[in-house]
Amino acid sequence: MGKIKVTRCEIEGLCVIEPTVFQDARGYFMETYNYNDFKAEGLDMVFVQDNQSCSSKGVLRGLHFQKQFPQGKLVRVVKGAVFDVAVDLRADSKTYGKWYGVELTEENKKQFYIPEGFAHGFLVLSDVAEFCYKCTDFYHPGDEGGMLWSDPEIGIEWPLEEGQVPLLSEKDKKWLGLKDTFQFR
Repeated sequence: MGKIKVTRCEIEGLCVIEPTVFQDARGYFMETYNYNDFKAEGLDMVFVQDNQSCSSKGVLRGLHFQKQFPQGKLVRVVKGAVFDVAVDLRADSKTYGKWYGVELTEENKKQFYIPEGFAHGFLVLSDVAEFCYKCTDFYHPGDEGGMLWSDPEIGIEWPLEEGQVPLLSEKDKKWLGLKDTFQFR
């Protein structure tokens, strides 16, 4: 029923996905995930877990990954807006250490697919953001990895307001930069 528009990013494996939205006087309807539509676009992943978070403006979550049980993630925003980022940590990739960012909002309804082998994070741009994501593997406590959100070697251009310092978890304040981060082989 739905059909999707898939835009492949300059970093291999990353995709921005736009669902078809059916809108009328009552509101709207869209399929956020349809296995057949995704498979027709070459996205043949299987999801095993759905997660949702709620964060306030200025919260930065990330950059996270799992080491031995990497997760592909299909992320979207159902309320508010975020700047979502993926960093390539695949050791054999020609884009190793490169990043890609996209604004996801409740209005644009875009989704971002991040395959295994990437660090992931987002910055909340709106007063509040509800963030949903599907994962290709389960969360494994003790398998967490992360890297510093502000590593100058990567140079992510976070859309921070002048003088704004993002609100980070204690764990996210302690991650190291790219040269000291886990690589997927």
